[in-house]
Formats: sequence, structure tokens, C-alpha cells
Amino acid sequence: MNETTSITAAAPFRAVLTPHRSLSPTGFLILMIAIGVVSFCVGLAFLLMGAWPVMGFFGLDVALIYWAFRQNYRTGDEFEAIEVTPEAVTLTRHAPDGKTSRSDFNTYWVRVALDERPDGRTALRLVSHGKSLIIGAFLTDEERREFAGVLAGELVAARSKTGF
Repeated sequence: MNETTSITAAAPFRAVLTPHRSLSPTGFLILMIAIGVVSFCVGLAFLLMGAWPVMGFFGLDVALIYWAFRQNYRTGDEFEAIEVTPEAVTLTRHAPDGKTSRSDFNTYWVRVALDERPDGRTALRLVSHGKSLIIGAFLTDEERREFAGVLAGELVAARSKTGF
């Protein structure tokens, strides 16, 4: 959960959920330089021992590690935005490929469902009229539990403003 604001008469509740990235771009650069230097030194040692083909495989390893990290960072563009007003709950999803989808629910009928499995894993869903959408799949289990409580509270607050 990166951004939350409380519902007031003037402003709706908004939350933007984003995947966690523990390695910054600078950290990635430092890691890739370190891997490259180590691979080059070890590859050079094999070259000096006469096993010259091994050096190419060390370069291939660095390239594959770089590619894997770039693919992982690509999913960092993903986010889900949830807005709760007295009239509607809007879920906007932005996929890593740039596609955006939007789902609207009536605030009075939507509910937050947190499914807990025996192994401690969770799934967070918005449910209304037989329609169910999983939200925050990239969050940790504890973050999903915390956000479920916050979102449920905001739904109660928004419903109280509708006069139902």
C-alpha cells in the first residue's frame, strides 16, 4: 500500500497499490557491475588455465541475469488504483504492457472478501452480485490483511454518507 487518504465530504478515499521493488535502479547497476567484474575475473582465470570456452559462458550468465532483472522490473509499472465514493467503488488496473482496465461497483452492494488458507496465504477480492475481482495479488499476505481492514472501513464510511 503506497498511498491512502481518508474519505471526507470533499474527497473520496483513494489507494494506489504497487508491487514492492527492494532493489533501486542504482542498486541494480552496482549489482550488475559486481557480477560482471566477478564473472570477468573468474572467466579470465579459466582463460589463463587454457579453458578459453568457459569465459564465454560467464559472459552469457551475466547477460541472462541482466535479462531476468529487466523482465522483473518491467512488472514494476503495474499498479491498481481503488477509489471509494458514496456512489461507487472504482478499481483501475494498469498492466505492465500499458493496458488499463476499469471495474465499477455500487458502494452499497460491494463487499471486501479476504480468503485465508490454512497455510497462511491470502487472497483479497471485491465481490458484488456474483462478480468477484482479485485485488492486490502482488502484495504480501500481511499487506493484504491490512488493506482489507482499511478498505472495509472506508466502505462503511462511504455507505453512511449515502443515507442508506
